[in-house]
Amino acid sequence: MVANKNNIKPKIIAIVGPTSSGKSDFAVKLAKKINGEVISADSRQIYKELNLSSGKITKKEMCGIPHHMLDLISLKKIFTVSDFQKLAYQKIDEILNRGKTPIICGGTGFYIQAIVDGIILPEVPENKLLRKKLEKMSLIELQNKLKKLDKNRYKQIDQNNKIRIIRAIEIATFLGKVPKIKSSPKYEVKQIGLLCSKEKLKEKINKRLKQRLKQGMISEIKKIHEHGVSWKKLERLGLESRYISLFLQNKISKEKMLIELENKIYQYSKRQMTWFKKDKRIEWIKN
Repeated sequence: MVANKNNIKPKIIAIVGPTSSGKSDFAVKLAKKINGEVISADSRQIYKELNLSSGKITKKEMCGIPHHMLDLISLKKIFTVSDFQKLAYQKIDEILNRGKTPIICGGTGFYIQAIVDGIILPEVPENKLLRKKLEKMSLIELQNKLKKLDKNRYKQIDQNNKIRIIRAIEIATFLGKVPKIKSSPKYEVKQIGLLCSKEKLKEKINKRLKQRLKQGMISEIKKIHEHGVSWKKLERLGLESRYISLFLQNKISKEKMLIELENKIYQYSKRQMTWFKKDKRIEWIKN
């Protein structure tokens, strides 16, 4: 990290907001103006195989601006928020040492918070046997299990995110309970949130979904499955992969897939806004 005699924290920027709000485009435009580089904070864009289905920015859309924390690992590997934090810290410090401005950009709230607040995360190893057992349980069963283990974490967590709940149970099982989150911020972060009216956001979600389907999103999921990733895992990797997987298994019609996807993505955008609105430090602007 750039040395600072007065212990003043380096300044970085975070662009946040719901899916389809225009974060990536905004981050690129900002990076051009302030000599910045972009660090993705998206829990699905870390995977090499998920491109259209994760809404990953293309080389053309990057407009020559360096982007980091994309295409890090295979879907067959585990990646935690602790892994994200360590790698993001490295990238931020590298960018600062080049005399540029790091711009965190993404919609995964916990990834953003891990950097903004410098959350001190517990070192808990992966428990494969426990995970195998938990993965067989329904979402409601997992919610109830976490609630018994730690009510506070149960209230804070995204209760629709099976992967996060399993990890929280894993931590609680290892440590006795999920520890109270402590923080030690490394940077001074200017957070900018992008606002969209409900009508405009719905319109953008619809347009973006149709565009990705036209570009081959269904083929992408089919190819991933053919390369050894189970339908079960694909159904846990996000809304797009979940509903496309159900369609490819002939469990739902194409029409139902489209209707469900659009509705669920919009519901997800509302949950994202609920998360970000809790942070009063975010400066919201109309994009």
